[in-house]
This record gives sequence, structure tokens and C-alpha cells, in this order.
Amino acid sequence: FQLQASGGGLVQAGGSLRLFCAASGFSLDYYAVAWFRQAPGKEREGVGCISNYGDSTDYADSMKGRFTISQDNAKNTVYLDMNSLNVEDTAVYYCRAGASCIAWQGREYEYGGPETQVTVSS
Repeated sequence: FQLQASGGGLVQAGGSLRLFCAASGFSLDYYAVAWFRQAPGKEREGVGCISNYGDSTDYADSMKGRFTISQDNAKNTVYLDMNSLNVEDTAVYYCRAGASCIAWQGREYEYGGPETQVTVSS
């Protein structure tokens, strides 16, 4: 069971980017998926979480209105759409899957994989 985050890259401030979280070996239908990020020298920061079947989403306060998480069950992929990016959004982003979005920001999820780098230039 593995998750692969991708879609990162270099973008100018004010721009947008879509990240992908593709699952292999299991169906995301039955799992919640949370996105996290970590900037150099900083602790892990929660971005948002989508419940199993994509029924509901929750976001960190600083991401609300700019970031959107969605899910394509046919592609077994979760997306993170990021808009109005600023330099403070520069970080490695990664996705994790587990049983629930309850207390997602502090939760340790069972399944994960490699991260993707997002760099926002001023």
C-alpha cells in the first residue's frame, strides 16, 4: 500500500498548482486522505483532509478559501488545488491515508509515500 504525491514545481506568487495523491494497492474509497506540508526548519503543518468516499472536507484555517481537496474515485486519486500561492506556501507536500479525518491535524496516518516539492517565487 502506497501513496504517491506529485504535481509540485516552481510557481510565481499569485499562481496556482494542482497536486496529485495517487494510491496503489488499495482503494481510497475506504480511507480518509490528509495533506500535510513541511517547510525547511519548520514543523509539519496540516493542509486539509477529505473523508472516505469524499463526503466531506476540512482545512486548516490558513488554507480555507485558497486550497481545495477533491477526489476522483475512478482514478483512485485525491487532488489538492492551490490558488493564490505565496512564498510562505513553499514546502514539501505529502499525503497520508487512514481511517478518519477526526483530529486529522495531529493524527499519524497508516499509509504514506514520497512527497512533492512546491516552490513559490516572489
